[in-house]
Amino acid sequence: MTTTLLLRDCIEDASERFERVDLFYGHGTDNSWDEAVYLVFSALGLSFLEDDSVMSRVVTVEEAVRISSLVDRRINEHIPVAYLVGEAWFGGLPFRVDSRVLIPRSPIAELIADRFVGLLSDEPLKILDLCTGSGCIGIACAVAFPAAQIDLADISVDALALARENVRRHEAQGRVSVIQSDLFDQLQTSYDLIVTNPPYVSREEVDELPLEYRHEPELGLVSDDGGLDIPVKILRKAATFLNEGGVLILEVGYSWNALANRFPDVPFLWLEFANGGEGVCMLTRQQLLDSTQLFN
Repeated sequence: MTTTLLLRDCIEDASERFERVDLFYGHGTDNSWDEAVYLVFSALGLSFLEDDSVMSRVVTVEEAVRISSLVDRRINEHIPVAYLVGEAWFGGLPFRVDSRVLIPRSPIAELIADRFVGLLSDEPLKILDLCTGSGCIGIACAVAFPAAQIDLADISVDALALARENVRRHEAQGRVSVIQSDLFDQLQTSYDLIVTNPPYVSREEVDELPLEYRHEPELGLVSDDGGLDIPVKILRKAATFLNEGGVLILEVGYSWNALANRFPDVPFLWLEFANGGEGVCMLTRQQLLDSTQLFN
């Protein structure tokens, strides 16, 4: 007698299997149930906006085999679900991801959703997403500011190839450009808003991270000088690439305390987030200019 397998059964089984092993949740979910939903829905091409009736959907034998294989890999290889299914969400938008880029998880998504309310004096017409990776920050900005032109810049050719895929996916080719650049080196214009989530983790800290992080590119994680080398390079040059009244939004994660302690006289505005997250600061062009000697 054949037992009908329902979507709910697959999710419950995956969640229970995840619970029995030592997995790290931090690439889009924070618990085994949400991780299982993410994997199963993505594997079957289902929308996360489906109502509860979808839980009674029948799962075919072929689909069940595919799901079980992905669950096995999540458990045995500690591969984040986003890489297994090739998709991550940022700011309510889907992005193709693989091991060429970090998995989007920045609290900056909340700032973009709020259109940087209270942080900008005027709506930005030219925006730079520096160290763009998958392009998620810049593309989300393009959606939030439909009149703006966006540049996505990164040193990694591989990351930029994937960013171009995401630009095409969101049909943003007319307003979003992709530029290979080591930070500001190949940029030749100025911006109203620079948003950057650069590498800010020290080598020692990376070596201590959960296994899931080993699948992400080190180029997107590691920064010398205790994690501060790349953020400080950005702080030194950002003012040159900002228009009058322009703003820098810089994420340094849990390195924020080290950065604040190194430059106690810099007026970093550390932002708070309703949905969690830390280590994102704002500086205006004028504040950056006033701090030039400190950064040098």
